[in-house]
Amino acid sequence: MRDSKTVTLAHGSGGTLMHELIEETVLRRIGNPVLNDLDDSAVVDGLAGHGLEGGRIALTTDSFVVQPLFFPGGDIGKLAVCGTVNDLAMKGARPAYLTLGMIAEEGLPLRDLERALESLAGAAESAGVAVAAGDTKVVERGAVGGLMLNTAGVGFVPESRDLRADRIQDGDEVVVSGTIGDHETAILLAREDFKVSETIESDCAPLNSLVETVIAACPEVRAMRDPTRGGLATTLCELASRAGRRITIDERSVPVAEGVASVCDILGFDPLYMANEGKAVIVVPSGGGEGVVDALRRHELGGSAAVIGTVDSGDGVYMRTAVGGLRPIVMLEGVQLPRIC
Repeated sequence: MRDSKTVTLAHGSGGTLMHELIEETVLRRIGNPVLNDLDDSAVVDGLAGHGLEGGRIALTTDSFVVQPLFFPGGDIGKLAVCGTVNDLAMKGARPAYLTLGMIAEEGLPLRDLERALESLAGAAESAGVAVAAGDTKVVERGAVGGLMLNTAGVGFVPESRDLRADRIQDGDEVVVSGTIGDHETAILLAREDFKVSETIESDCAPLNSLVETVIAACPEVRAMRDPTRGGLATTLCELASRAGRRITIDERSVPVAEGVASVCDILGFDPLYMANEGKAVIVVPSGGGEGVVDALRRHELGGSAAVIGTVDSGDGVYMRTAVGGLRPIVMLEGVQLPRIC
């Protein structure tokens, strides 16, 4: 890890510094064969070793520190459910149960807590999951920005499913389920008083139903990821690195909403690095991309789905630009915007 004696905001960005922190500080101390895969959720192959019989389960945990707590298209309660459900779904799991830890700050209006919990309950119902356990803590005024939520999630993985980046092969196709950058752009506009005529909403949504649609259309799907912190670019870099292959995407094929593109142009952001909370990156065998896109476009969350690239031998991620050049895509350096999930 780079010479640093303190934790910085960039260590939480999802980019290079976060990966260094996890690999060199966390895994050196608590690493094990399950944790070392560094997927968003872990699939445990059976429980017989613990005196229990049964199939595979997926486990995940996450913390949510978004500011502001409420934003167009969502809020911290909805985000907590969707983020947890989506981490399970990206491994092919069928989410079932969540835990909820609430850290509320002294002075938080009760109506805000009630509003967040009502939203959380609605998202859980939509995703078909139940909050099975929880914990509440109250801390001093100014300590946590009003409210922080921590979740854990449990899901069950059908025996036929095995979604891992190391299954990616040459010739595979890369699909994205919709427009990128919506969530982080919505948070940015909600946080700052930018004068824009268009309301941009977060894409925050549970993706377990969408995942079932993908697997029904292409049972041979190789891997899936939700491109949250660090955006599409960082997720593709992670996939390429784990697969030991090169991914090349086409700039003209990557779906970006007009409003998001305009805001990013004005403020100097790259939509490829903007966080999403309701999109999936899907890698399928050669020839399977268009069938998956057709199925996604019939789903309420996949109307802008597109095949954006291919996999071949080599390493790294590249983008073929609109003018025909080849631009290297690297993992996010530093931090674009803190506290977006």
